[in-house]
Amino acid sequence: MAAQPAVVAVLDACVLYPPSLRDFLLWLAAGFVYDLRLTDAIHDEWVRNALENHPHLTAGRLARTRALMNALSPETLVTGYEGRIDGLRLPDPDDRHVLAAAIHARASVVVTFNLRDFPETALAAFGIAACHPDAFVVGLLDRPGTGSQVVEMTRRARLNLKNPPKTPAEYLEMLDRNRMPKTAARLAKHVADL
Repeated sequence: MAAQPAVVAVLDACVLYPPSLRDFLLWLAAGFVYDLRLTDAIHDEWVRNALENHPHLTAGRLARTRALMNALSPETLVTGYEGRIDGLRLPDPDDRHVLAAAIHARASVVVTFNLRDFPETALAAFGIAACHPDAFVVGLLDRPGTGSQVVEMTRRARLNLKNPPKTPAEYLEMLDRNRMPKTAARLAKHVADL
């Protein structure tokens, strides 16, 4: 049986803002569970908000994080999408750059907490869906060939935490606190492997 094509996903800035959720989603991308797509505009938004709300963070530290994210693959950073922005209609015009990048990158999904800002009526014509990160990861768990990868990359993400380290149960609690209750519940079935 041929492998399914990879899921190509643009992550909205709102799901990159919480550091533990960002880390989790990046580990999944690093493990080839899905193909990550970002833009400089998306980076600018989450970095700006992180610096405004967390004075202990530095621009240099977040620039390093941003560079590591972009280095996941040659296709991660989407460019050349800007000409599509003006022709798009969304409830919040400031979100058009995200949809434009998704169209340009041939993404199938925009992962966001702000589902109302990306209505199906605006995205369907482009073959793109908006998805809450919790539903996105559950979908990856259910997708043939990627469920075990999600579990393995969750294990690696948890083991990478050193300050402080987390037990499998603590890691799942962290996911739950990050608005990922279904993901946490599904991964709890594999707690011995985490």
